[in-house]
Amino acid sequence: MISLTDTQKIGMGLTGFGVFFLFFGMILFFDKALLAIGNVLFVAGLAFVIGLERTFRFFFQKHKMKASGFFLGGVLIVLIGWPLIGMVLEIYGFFLLFRGFFPVVVGFIRRVPVLGYLLNLPGISSLVDKAGESNNMV
Repeated sequence: MISLTDTQKIGMGLTGFGVFFLFFGMILFFDKALLAIGNVLFVAGLAFVIGLERTFRFFFQKHKMKASGFFLGGVLIVLIGWPLIGMVLEIYGFFLLFRGFFPVVVGFIRRVPVLGYLLNLPGISSLVDKAGESNNMV
């Protein structure tokens, strides 16, 4: 069993609330305040979960600078007050940053009973296979 420190537990809570606020902000037609709060909570939660030094190392690796620029630039643009443009940049940066994790996520979801059946349907299967392919490791 994995034991989490108190800091990691706080980070999980912050990250969860960040995702909730981001989702809720998008549902409410890209509400600036909710998206800004969600962004700050998500990034702070990530730093609490994996540590400040590892967070900086993750975002500022040489081969991830473009992705980090789009993601963090999107966060900054949302904080400035242009939520739609910021979220587009942020989502693009997120996919570039975390594309090395997608094969693992797709493999896990395919083992979940109902979701695995849906992902193996003929039309969806080819899309998921393309999304699950990744030549870049994290």
